[in-house]
Amino acid sequence: MLRKILHKPQAILGLAMMLAVILAMALAPQLAPNDPNKVDILHKFTEPCEQYPMGTDDLGRCIESRLIYGARMSMSIALPTIIIIAVISTLLATVCAYTGGIVDKVFVIVSSIFMALPPFLVAITLVGLFESKEFSIMISIVVAMWVWNAQVVRTYVLREKTKPYIITCRMSGCSELRIILRHVLPNIFPHLLVLYSTGLSGIIIMISSYAFLGLGLETGTAEWGAMMVNANKLIFTHPELIAYPGLCILFAAAGFNLFGEALRDICDPRED
Repeated sequence: MLRKILHKPQAILGLAMMLAVILAMALAPQLAPNDPNKVDILHKFTEPCEQYPMGTDDLGRCIESRLIYGARMSMSIALPTIIIIAVISTLLATVCAYTGGIVDKVFVIVSSIFMALPPFLVAITLVGLFESKEFSIMISIVVAMWVWNAQVVRTYVLREKTKPYIITCRMSGCSELRIILRHVLPNIFPHLLVLYSTGLSGIIIMISSYAFLGLGLETGTAEWGAMMVNANKLIFTHPELIAYPGLCILFAAAGFNLFGEALRDICDPRED
């Protein structure tokens, strides 16, 4: 698969964009030219210069530093969230789909109940339940989104378990657990990689959307969605303040989507 990725321009572009966002998250203290939260009213709306490469906002804070730290804040919520969703969705859907019977029927009923509720409505309802805003946002997105991913995983498992090699494994005496761990999951893993890489872009957008509803992180936090909300009142006088974080959100989401779509093309059996 790695060779196919390196020979697909879309995958390389998406991977490069993903790495840029991840590096900004990991190296924010080294890359940021200034303290992102330092307020200096005397230097508000400063034009781009050597000290402030992208200028300052209405409180004199360095825009470039806040954008870099915004990547850290957004990704520090999005990455653990998609990992939790991946673990819950994959394990639960795989066990239920492979086991079948009453277990799978209960899973389908529970899934239908969750899917009847709009994900964003569920997230809004749950986002204020915990003291920590970051944890609250993570849990709300997990509860809202796990079932949609689990249904996709269930479809892959149902298709995989009917293949002849599974019957051969059973006839050779392999335990059900061994079949799941050594055969079913490894064979659907490329599809799961596509599912969760594209899902990560949706979570990044969802996190930023919370700020517009007043459910995001605290005012003044160096996070892309919060920065857009803070700059909303200045859209006519300083439109760049809302454009910069918006472009960062677009860049991050597009990177994960491009990579995920490229993986989908690579994993598509019709491409083999």
